[in-house]
Amino acid sequence: MSSSSVTNPSAADEALRAQIFQRLHPRVYLERFIAEKIRPDGRTFDELRNVSVNAGSISTADGSALVRMGDTTIVCGVKAEIAEPELDRPEQGFLVPNIDLPAICSPKFKPGPPTEEAQVLSDRLNEALVASGVLSLSSLCIHPGKAVWTLYVDCTCINYDGNAFDAALLAMLSALKNTTLPKATYNEETGRTTCSRKTRLPVQLTRNFASTSFGVLDTSHVLSDPTAFEEPLMDVTLTVIVDDRGELISTTESGGTISEDTLLRCINRAKERTLQLKD
Repeated sequence: MSSSSVTNPSAADEALRAQIFQRLHPRVYLERFIAEKIRPDGRTFDELRNVSVNAGSISTADGSALVRMGDTTIVCGVKAEIAEPELDRPEQGFLVPNIDLPAICSPKFKPGPPTEEAQVLSDRLNEALVASGVLSLSSLCIHPGKAVWTLYVDCTCINYDGNAFDAALLAMLSALKNTTLPKATYNEETGRTTCSRKTRLPVQLTRNFASTSFGVLDTSHVLSDPTAFEEPLMDVTLTVIVDDRGELISTTESGGTISEDTLLRCINRAKERTLQLKD
């Protein structure tokens, strides 16, 4: 063995040492990158990961989409069923979003019932869809008081690398845009609903919007679209939802509070991102 091979460790050895240090001291590892104005995956603080959307990817669903946001991959399918409306809302259908984070998508998730993170994400997605009014529930009415459509919007994470909320919301909206429903008529005499096999009508969405999530480290460093490695190290996380007209729909903070200047900067970044996704 030559002396050079002993004194100069290989690139593989260096990479292994970096991985070990990252596991043992994740916060220090990230802070060393931040000090150099760069992130572990090579992005700048404001840089978002590449996004791709493939609509209509599930032929057996009424609507579907596959979204890739960096290495985070989520597939969403919409399934429509006919149901009776609630008594106090006889002309409104139902929109039921849900997300599954199976063990196959990341080592952090274990087999078994839905994790708390999946339940919280489902609640946040439901709140986002309701707050935005993206779909008029009255448009899902077949016959008042008798029959309405229920849309089950189910997301499954295939590969998890952070920021599942943004990816799932984009997948849900893309799947809803892709959704068509058979023309349905209700027969009052028989009490049955008949669906056409030939005529399908698209679901009408009322607005176009997107969410952008940020992580704040040491109150001053704002990282856009955090990865699975970065997310648990953030002091504060912020999600901003904006429509394509620049109207703010909602902001959600967790872990603490941020300054007004930081909030405004994130809102402006979210507006830019929404227009980019629209294009």
